[in-house]
Amino acid sequence: MSAPSNFPFLEDDSEVWFRDVIENHLEEARQRALSLTEDAREDDRGCLVTDTEKPRKVRFRGRQVDAYRFIYCVLNQAIASRDHVIRHRCHNRLCINPDHLEIGSQADNKRDDWANWAYGVDPDLL
Repeated sequence: MSAPSNFPFLEDDSEVWFRDVIENHLEEARQRALSLTEDAREDDRGCLVTDTEKPRKVRFRGRQVDAYRFIYCVLNQAIASRDHVIRHRCHNRLCINPDHLEIGSQADNKRDDWANWAYGVDPDLL
């Protein structure tokens, strides 16, 4: 017996949730993401930070996620799995500036850390 030709791709719950948000609630999510960035203050490196000691969280449609992950995924219409990380080019985990965020793997994130430790943050990247 052969396997079905259209075997469904199995998504993790994070991907399912982001897909639902992007396909069915995008405008509401965009407004929420933009309101988070508008409420943040800009520091001397251009980071948008909130007055929290740890990365800001946001609750949307029954799920709580890191604000920077929510902002990146919604504004870029990216569906991130649990295996994806949102990398901070500024190396400031409190930053929610969409221009400082990009998606990648944990290996990418570790290489970013090593480069930062060796050379510091390159302001031309920001």
